[in-house]
Formats: sequence, structure tokens, C-alpha cells
Amino acid sequence: MENYLEINKNSWNAKVDPHLKSDFYFVDEFLKGRNSLNPIELELLGDIKGKNILHLQCHFGQDSISLSRMGAQVIGIDLSDKAIEAGKELAQQCGTDTKFICSDVYNLPGILDQKFDIVYTSYGAIGWLPDLDKWAEVISHYLKPCGKFIMAEFHPAVWMFDDDFTKVAYNYFNEKPIVETYEGTYADQSADIVQQYVMWNHSLAEVLQNLINHDIQLEKFQEFDWSPYPCFNHVEEFEKGKWRISKFDNKLPLVYALKGYKN
Repeated sequence: MENYLEINKNSWNAKVDPHLKSDFYFVDEFLKGRNSLNPIELELLGDIKGKNILHLQCHFGQDSISLSRMGAQVIGIDLSDKAIEAGKELAQQCGTDTKFICSDVYNLPGILDQKFDIVYTSYGAIGWLPDLDKWAEVISHYLKPCGKFIMAEFHPAVWMFDDDFTKVAYNYFNEKPIVETYEGTYADQSADIVQQYVMWNHSLAEVLQNLINHDIQLEKFQEFDWSPYPCFNHVEEFEKGKWRISKFDNKLPLVYALKGYKN
């Protein structure tokens, strides 16, 4: 779909205000110093003091600011101009020097001329991108030699199911764009939003092979039977900060994470 960027930009712009007010994003606690990063990605990141980090698809930048608080120099990029405005305001309130750029992933090389120690992306990001070959090319472009790519993302097996997890409704593979209209948002189901969006499912092979094709050597790959976010229907918290879809218990992978480096 040629106009997917416009559709998705409108969709994400509409989400910003409800998300800022939602418990899901705990902005009040965040302003007081709470780190928005989860144990999964924190383990892969390690000590990032003095590192410069490019955060792709950052929404309004809580993770970007959290990375800054950990001592990194961070640039967050996002398609939504409203989210970027909110990110700049949050960074100012938090007293960090986090930078933000409004851009979609594919056009970024025409805007930002810099190399990074780490490129980072997480949770619910790549489904908004049609072409993972171009995505991996951008990641490789921005990494210094031996620079790290770190990613935590929802497992593609989850996206095969309908929202109520009653049936397999979507193809595991990237067959075609998924064009739907959604009421509310994952952070607040009652939000007064009705927005069309365009997404794509990406298999693990599609992710990994495209990274390999662009000189990113896989160092670590993990799969998890829990999610750090209660963003699906019918979830239960079985340990603090860990959610599963109740009917599947621990039988379905919900998240994967990887670390690679540029050859």
C-alpha cells in the first residue's frame, strides 16, 4: 500500500494523548525516575555508559530516555510527529539530553548522517514495516564496525491468532498487508479512537536472514514464554511483570530477543 505511511502516522498520532494518560505507560512514575526497559533487553544491552545509541521506532521515547539515564547518548526516531514532540517534552522534564527525529525508518539515511555503537528496537515495531530487507540495510548502515544491534520483539506466532485467541486468523509468513480498523488502543481499550492501520507479519526467518544478508552476525537469540506487557487479551500475571495468555499457559512463545554485531 503506497499510502501506508500516512495511514499509520495518523493512527500513531491519535494514540499519543491516550497513551500519555494511560497506566500502561506510567508517565508519572517515569518522571520520578522509573526505568521503562525490561530485564530481557537490559541483559542484552549491558553497560551502555558512554555509548551512542540509535533507537528506531521509539514512540514518545520512554526507552530512549531510559537509555540516556543509563549513561548513553541517544537519538530516538519515530514516524509520528506528535510522539516526537511528546518525547522532546518528556526528555526536558526528565533532564536528559535525549535527541529525537521525526522520520520513518527507510528515509532516515537521507536525514541523519552518523554511526552508532548500538542500534536498538523493541516490542511492536517491525510489524509496521513492509520490507525487512530495507530495514536491515538501514540498521547495517548506521552501525560502526563491530557495533551491536539489539532487538526485543513480540513473537510472530502470537500474530497468527485473532484478538481473542480463538483461532488462527493470519498467516505466519509475510503474505500481504494486513489492513484493519481498530477501536481503542492496546494501552487503553476504552480510548475514544477509531483508526485504520496497515501492518505486516514477519517470520523469524525473514528477520534473521535479512540481518545476516546485511552483515549482521547473530551473537545471541532467545525466545520467551511470557510478555513483559499485558497488551494482549486474556492475559494473567503469573510472576511480577510477566504475563501469559491464560488459555495457552507456557505453551506459546510471546517474545523473542536477539543481539548481533556488524561484521
